[in-house]
Amino acid sequence: MQLANRLDQLPPYLFLEISRKIAEKRAQGMDVISFGIGDPDIPTPEHILTALKTTSDDPPNHRYPESDGLPEMRQAIARWYTRRFDIELGDKEIVPLIGAKEGIGHMALCLIDPGDIALVPDPAYPVYSVGTMFAGGTSYMMPLLEENAFHPDLSLIPEDVARKAKVLWFNYPNNPTGALATPELFEEVVAFAKEYDIAVCHDACYSEVTFDGYVAPSFLQTPGAMDVGIEFHSLSKTYNMTGWRIGMAVGNQQLIDALVRVKSNLDSGIPQAVQYMGIEALDNTTPQWLAANNEVYRKRRDRVVDVLTAIGLQVNRPKSGFYIWARCPDGWTSAQLATELLDKHAVVVTPGRGYGEAGEGYIRLSLTTPDERVDEGLRRLEGWRLPDAPAG
Repeated sequence: MQLANRLDQLPPYLFLEISRKIAEKRAQGMDVISFGIGDPDIPTPEHILTALKTTSDDPPNHRYPESDGLPEMRQAIARWYTRRFDIELGDKEIVPLIGAKEGIGHMALCLIDPGDIALVPDPAYPVYSVGTMFAGGTSYMMPLLEENAFHPDLSLIPEDVARKAKVLWFNYPNNPTGALATPELFEEVVAFAKEYDIAVCHDACYSEVTFDGYVAPSFLQTPGAMDVGIEFHSLSKTYNMTGWRIGMAVGNQQLIDALVRVKSNLDSGIPQAVQYMGIEALDNTTPQWLAANNEVYRKRRDRVVDVLTAIGLQVNRPKSGFYIWARCPDGWTSAQLATELLDKHAVVVTPGRGYGEAGEGYIRLSLTTPDERVDEGLRRLEGWRLPDAPAG
């Protein structure tokens, strides 16, 4: 049989490759500690699990859900956006998602025709560019450079590219760099989108994992953003619900309608009992619980940053997200450094090159590993002394 040509263009999924390497080392009897994948190790709160246990007994929840979600779920999302960002959303400006990744992947089918251009940050979550490729489009990469606070420089996008672009992807608080947005950046993106008639897709999945008093804004708070934009959010990171697969997209009604139309042809929506978990999470999780949850990551962040700095790596102390973005020593590629730490110390980090060409020269460490494993991983790293850069 002959497979589709697009599969030949598909790079190996970064985190699948990391999982395979970990499995290989463990099969060899090695005790591997992973700072690789950002998957919260803290359990889903009990009150959210109770909502699942209760509603899963209700026979209507055993049947097909709707692609646009329960009305009660959309209403809970609207209430949360009002409380959190002072944004009033209409019912047609909201769609629940089977995790934000699903919506991000499907969004390309709403906006991209073969030959169209998507403006994609580099480094970035790989699904932005992979979704573009599946839709037959081309990604024009916007480098996120440290000297520009890991913000895209829209003035560097050639005029002909901007005029052919259909969508601009961006993500703050940023994965993998930990960078934060400014009001000026959001305003610049809105103006750029209106000038070139481009849809804006903002991934805000890390907005609730914050430290040191930082409060992340929504892109949709920016004047004019609702005219051009859609924002993707997730319950995964905020409420430790990665395994339950629930998120949402909100924003411009035309973009939401397009996403609902695509979804209705490709999926059957979120299981309704899981949606009731989402309603419980959004409506009844206290600020005190969220602060305590984030404090776990804050303590890990400080320990990891202190050790990385002590062994000679350059690293910023992020105010959001649960990733540390560290510069590789001179002469080392990200893959070489990741291989060195895995082979010599059984510690897994993610090479920055896996997030794009501009990610080369960095490694990413996730803070979603239990405290005792973080401590052991850091003990191993503390014993590491930087050897000469490998040849080649």
